[in-house]
Amino acid sequence: MNRHEEHEEKYVVNLFNPKQGYMRGEVVIILAILVGWGVMNFGFQAVLWLLAENPLGEGIFTRLTFFNLPYHFWFTAQFLPLWFIILCVIFNVYLDRLTERHSRRRDRTYE
Repeated sequence: MNRHEEHEEKYVVNLFNPKQGYMRGEVVIILAILVGWGVMNFGFQAVLWLLAENPLGEGIFTRLTFFNLPYHFWFTAQFLPLWFIILCVIFNVYLDRLTERHSRRRDRTYE
């Protein structure tokens, strides 16, 4: 194997089979954040749509209010942007802890 092939082999990234250590932790948190985002944006929105209307006309989520707004409106217009910010904070805190843990391990190996 020549030097160029060795250099290319070091930088192969596969999200479905990440290397042990930092990369595996990073992929786990990325997938968890994406699942959390997808469930709230698509899954709960589908539930709201399914329960929005009943055969008699007005649905339960239209009658429920939160801060004097219909629940479905509040959820879509105010909670989902807040949920995105919460997910960003969780991602950054976890990634900072992961980086700190792996940088300490690396520093111990050089001592």
